[in-house]
Amino acid sequence: MFWLIFTSDLKVYFLLSQAVQKETSIFLLKSELCFLIPSLISALLLVSYSDYCGRKVAIVPPLVGDTLFALCYVLVSRFSFSLNYLLAASFLSGLMGGPTTLIGGCFAYVADLCGEDLEGQKTVRMARLDMILGVLTGLASLCTGFYIKAAGFTWPFLTAVFLHLINLFYVLVVLKESLVLPNPSLSSSSHSASEAPRLNQSQALAARLQGVALQGGMSIFILYELNTPLCWSEVFVGYGSALSTAIYLVSFAGVALLSRYLPDAYIILTFPIHLNSELLMAVRLFLVAVCLCTGAMFACVAFVEMLSVGVSFTMFSSIYAATLSWFSGFSFLLAAGLTLIPANQCPLLPHYFSFI
Repeated sequence: MFWLIFTSDLKVYFLLSQAVQKETSIFLLKSELCFLIPSLISALLLVSYSDYCGRKVAIVPPLVGDTLFALCYVLVSRFSFSLNYLLAASFLSGLMGGPTTLIGGCFAYVADLCGEDLEGQKTVRMARLDMILGVLTGLASLCTGFYIKAAGFTWPFLTAVFLHLINLFYVLVVLKESLVLPNPSLSSSSHSASEAPRLNQSQALAARLQGVALQGGMSIFILYELNTPLCWSEVFVGYGSALSTAIYLVSFAGVALLSRYLPDAYIILTFPIHLNSELLMAVRLFLVAVCLCTGAMFACVAFVEMLSVGVSFTMFSSIYAATLSWFSGFSFLLAAGLTLIPANQCPLLPHYFSFI
């Protein structure tokens, strides 16, 4: 009799867990779409406009949006408001640019400071910035797990609000503008003197497909960790996220070593740093071909990046919700299968980088 009751309770718990997973996946999909639609437009405008008004134009609005976004999470978690407020906060955050716009503005800022550096030193500086972003992200994930276990959900979001306010104060008061506007009489001649490399369409599509597979698989990874059979707590989820720090450390060490012996473009083939690898690709192209519109270039890269994130998140969240009842790991197998398609383009990549 006891065994029947235990089996019945276990089945009810399993069905309830699957229902929660499905609803969570759908809500995250709605939140991502609310963020994506306005951010596609704002990223193009803000990062491109930074070529004329300074890089802070592309850095300050995303910080303001992230601050309001975290503050909305504080209110919802503290007072149990409707989750629709989070959707509105996602839309507002996307309207202000979002994290991709912020990263694009930061990389453009560093690119402005790399004007007189040697080619290898430029690559190392960009890789160092990427490593700092990755290491701090991993440490934040690790600390957040313990923080949630000790203080609940409200205090971590409130801490994020305070950190965003500190960043805003630093950018507005301490950080100096890096952009030096070029002489209009010299811009046309210098622009015609250097021709940007052209990307083969099949290779660009292969790179985008690889990005969609990677981002789509990672977008539902935490949901998989929380579900059976793993059933990880917030601390173990933090440990799992912190393991990504090793990727950034190894990538930076490899770039710092190989930059002494290889051109920048060949390092891209060996160390595709960061999930937002297109940003670093744009940085490397900026270092190879002198570009007078760095912000516009990063704006286009940020647009493609966010569009691919939206497509991958929408596709994999829907697939995960549909296949959860019979095989929760199907989305990861699909991502692995999609990654094999661009792998066929690898033998052709050195031919593309022959412009160096």
